[in-house]
Amino acid sequence: MTEVVAALVWREGRFLICKRPAGKARAHLWEFVGGKVEPGEAPEAALRRECREELDIEVKVGEKFFEVTHAYPDLTVHLTLFSAEIVSGEPKLLEHEDARWIAPSEIGGYAFCPADEDILREIERVFSKRPQDPIVSAP
Repeated sequence: MTEVVAALVWREGRFLICKRPAGKARAHLWEFVGGKVEPGEAPEAALRRECREELDIEVKVGEKFFEVTHAYPDLTVHLTLFSAEIVSGEPKLLEHEDARWIAPSEIGGYAFCPADEDILREIERVFSKRPQDPIVSAP
């Protein structure tokens, strides 16, 4: 099983999603910024590294928001989504085709990676009645 981390980054009641580029597995689907945890790497450190590599941003990693295991035809992932806050930089498209800030009510307008579907339902459930930015608390 592949350990994967991702960030639920909020700004003004919207969260950040990124579109996978052509030529990669699950091309053109939307996802959260993140990636694989390297051997010996703490999940929070992996998430900070992935945010730098993919979007050139520094983040403060908060609490775990949701965990899910999903079996794709080519691999099985255990995905942990953490709340996160940008502490420096503005997102740049270093590895993705596009990036957007969306409200929970806009989730249905985007085609996401299948592993994210349970996470998206939880975001809709938790935040549809609370449009304000969630509080991010560092461990």
